[in-house]
Amino acid sequence: MTDAIEHAPGLLVRGFTPPLALADFRLIAFDMDSTLINIECVDEIADAVGRKAEVAAITEAAMRGEIADYKESLRRRVALLRGVTVADMERVYTERLQLNPGAERLVQTCKAAGLKVLLVSGGFTFFTDRVRDRLGIDYTRSNVLEVRAGANCGELTGRMVDQPWGDICDGAEKRRMLLETCASLGISPKQAIAMGDGANDLPMMGEAGLSVAYHAKPKVREQAMVAIQEGGLDRLLEVLR
Repeated sequence: MTDAIEHAPGLLVRGFTPPLALADFRLIAFDMDSTLINIECVDEIADAVGRKAEVAAITEAAMRGEIADYKESLRRRVALLRGVTVADMERVYTERLQLNPGAERLVQTCKAAGLKVLLVSGGFTFFTDRVRDRLGIDYTRSNVLEVRAGANCGELTGRMVDQPWGDICDGAEKRRMLLETCASLGISPKQAIAMGDGANDLPMMGEAGLSVAYHAKPKVREQAMVAIQEGGLDRLLEVLR
């Protein structure tokens, strides 16, 4: 890919000359953790059982692309969440999770321009469902944490639940969901925008007509058509009219 050009302070573009027409796009897809929201949910959940540092180290390596098997890295992290309660997760949502700056403005502007909104996450439905409802997102795909029934009901088992589409939403599944959503809308993937920050976002970003890295890992920043390195998500609107 061509070298990036600084369009404005902290905003790099490559491979095109701004502005692009927002109305030419029909879908925008977001990663959730550290993109649409300010935290890595799995790390914050782990804090409830004193394992945040251990889990965060795996997360960081996975996001940098240093762990080849994302699914296995997530299974390892989720196994360490055994014994976390649903109440613990509720506290993470209410006390720690915030939308990143510009999230609401960007989503609202895209929806007003007629785009559909997709949230694809290697995180968990407990959080994606709430973020979906808060922002009026059209489609989501993420992972389901297994909750124990019986004597210790309301505690995580350290496992995830298989879903009709598969077991874990990794990079390949994010790409598949983007393509599937485009097909259902009758549009080309080149009419989609994909935003992320980690290595598992690269497969879907590679299919989209416009790929956007948000405060991203170097590997992601180097491959994206737009890299937002300062400011909020709505800085994307500086290259879309």
